[in-house]
Amino acid sequence: MVLLEFSMYPLDKGPSLSAYVAKSLEIIDKSGLDYQCHAMGTIIEGEFDQVMDVVKRCFQAMQAECDRIECIIKIDYRKGQSGRIRSKVQSVEAKLGRPVKK
Repeated sequence: MVLLEFSMYPLDKGPSLSAYVAKSLEIIDKSGLDYQCHAMGTIIEGEFDQVMDVVKRCFQAMQAECDRIECIIKIDYRKGQSGRIRSKVQSVEAKLGRPVKK
């Protein structure tokens, strides 16, 4: 399984980009993959082709309205592991002996 973290946004639409992020989150949510949105991007968990397809669909939707787009992608693959969106944080919390701020 793959954890893919990405941030995608237009560079030609002014200072507030939440409407474009919301459109991407609709696509991500409809994919059925597990995901987590945070202040600087979104993490999606699934097979490589699945998560890349979601990024592609987000890009295509944004491309229809925007002339310039920036996308940053980070991928973490671990064979035979799933549920890592939460388990990675839980592992750190166990070592700290307390919850981390969310």
